[in-house]
Amino acid sequence: MKLFRFGEQGHEMPGVIMGDIQYDVSAFGEDYNEAFFQSNGLERLQQYIQENRSHLPEVPKDVRLGSAIGRPSKIICIGLNYADHAHETNAKIPEEPIVFFKATSALCGPNNPVIIPRGSEKLDWEVELGVVIGKKASYISEEEALGYVAGYVLHNDYSERAFQLERGGQWVKGKSNDTFAPVGPFLATPDELGDINNLRLWLMVNGESRQDGNTSNLIFKIPFLISYLSQFMTLLPGDMITTGTPAGVGLGMNPPVYLKPGDVVKLGIDGLGVSRQEVKGYAAD
Repeated sequence: MKLFRFGEQGHEMPGVIMGDIQYDVSAFGEDYNEAFFQSNGLERLQQYIQENRSHLPEVPKDVRLGSAIGRPSKIICIGLNYADHAHETNAKIPEEPIVFFKATSALCGPNNPVIIPRGSEKLDWEVELGVVIGKKASYISEEEALGYVAGYVLHNDYSERAFQLERGGQWVKGKSNDTFAPVGPFLATPDELGDINNLRLWLMVNGESRQDGNTSNLIFKIPFLISYLSQFMTLLPGDMITTGTPAGVGLGMNPPVYLKPGDVVKLGIDGLGVSRQEVKGYAAD
């Protein structure tokens, strides 16, 4: 299945994509959040669709899309998980996964504008594959890890490099501003994707290619990451693990290049669609 959320920000409704058509399943009565995944929501939704398919309303193509998932308990990020990205930033290849968090308040729709934070100097882009957890995971093995996956999403891990690297060394500060986690356009269940270790991911800025990588080059693969993280924290249904970015970020350019108002960022992953964010300056309320 392909799940999406649509409508006014803060009041999104659930939908599914079948073929090229978007359908409204708000009558199902549940959002795509922790409670949904925890209660076998994917199977229940599939049954609901089978029973009601002929009556499902269509959703217009031009509707606003929200984040493909409701706000999770946590967004867990893996740093420097592509060797080429570590090299371009003059960082050592990690011996164990580098783990940090992104505030869940950064979550937004895939085509929402990205807002340059107040005081920002170095806003950067990072196309990433996001893994959405489907059931509670604690101390699980690598062999069983993929059985805990609800699906996969496209994510742009926006990063303010000055906040991240020059303001005390806490990466979370450079990752958590509002609009820094556009997710979607949809969540694809594992059966929709095929080989998760061979997905192209790409990103363009103002029509120029900046990133073009493949998940085959992940240093730490997805089953290992899920198992590894479950040794340190309980992964809850709906949690998102975002798995790192390939080379081509602004920080790695010579000289570095950062986003400015009016820039347009477009990105995609095989089987997970395309998203687009226009860069806007900070405006006080």
